[in-house]
This record gives sequence, structure tokens and C-alpha cells, in this order.
Amino acid sequence: MANVFRQLFVDFFSAIVFLAVYAVTGDVLIATGVAIAGSIAQFVHARLTGKKLEFMTYAILAVVVVLGCATLLTSDPRFVLMKPSIGHFAVGLVMLQRGWMLRYLPPIVTDNIPEYANAAGYAWAALMFALGIGNIAIAMTGDIKLWAFYISVVAIGAKIVAFAIQYVVFRVIIARRLRAAATRA
Repeated sequence: MANVFRQLFVDFFSAIVFLAVYAVTGDVLIATGVAIAGSIAQFVHARLTGKKLEFMTYAILAVVVVLGCATLLTSDPRFVLMKPSIGHFAVGLVMLQRGWMLRYLPPIVTDNIPEYANAAGYAWAALMFALGIGNIAIAMTGDIKLWAFYISVVAIGAKIVAFAIQYVVFRVIIARRLRAAATRA
């Protein structure tokens, strides 16, 4: 699970940098420029350290540069505020692949309830699409403080709540299955 959170941090690094710089400076254009530079630096660092770069790495860099430049050219923050939606939609599409979640789960889950893991994977995809749509709605208002709250509290909170619900549900179902198997034996 630590890998999942690390990957989310890597994928949303430029949004995190944008939020941090905006919180300090209150200037959208400075925050956008630093986010673009941070995204490019992250990419260069990955290349120099020999990390395998996936399609998403290139896509995220392109999105940050294109939307960031659109923000800088128009002085309209809505472009850069849309970036998390693209990330959510891309992750949601990946999560529509049957069985994607199985590699992240412990053997007790994959051995006992793989069908529930597949259903949970689709639920996660739906959550990603919902968060992406919510981000677009918030970004279109142009209110950066509301957007920052949505990205840092609502979106992250929704993922934490979803993870907690999944954990409890999986734990209850596995316990019931193991008890039932023990009584049959």
C-alpha cells in the first residue's frame, strides 16, 4: 500500500508544489511556473537515476507543461487547476481493468475473495471519475482557495474513507469465509 501512496505523490507532485507555492506567495503565476519547473525537474531526476518511465510519466509532464503554459499565457488559473482531473480520469481508466487491484492486496485477500477485489477495483474507478468531475466543477469557478480545499481535503479524504471502508468490508467477509470453512472441516 505504501507503493500506492508513493505513486500518488509522484503523480500529483506538481499539484502539491502548486498548492504549497500558492499558499506561500498567493500568486497563481509564480505557483504555476514553479509547478512546471518542479515537474520538469522530477522528470529529469527520474531519467538521470535510471528509473523506468511509464507512459503516465510522460503524459503527466505533457499535461503540466501544456496546461501550465496556458495558465501563464492567459493568466487564467483554471487551466492548471484542471490537471488533477486528467490524473483522476487516467487513473480511473486504468482501474477499469479487471484485476488491477489484486497485485496490491495481501495473499489472504487474493486467496479468499478475489471477486470482491475486482468489484472494489471498479468502485475505485468510479471514485476517481467522480473526483475528476468534482475537480472540474470546482476549477471552473476559478476560486483557488475552494479548489485547494477540494484537492487537499475532499479528494484525499474521500480516498482515505474509501480505503477504510474497503479494509473493514474485506476483513468482515474474509473472517466469515474462514469461519464457515472451519465449521465445514
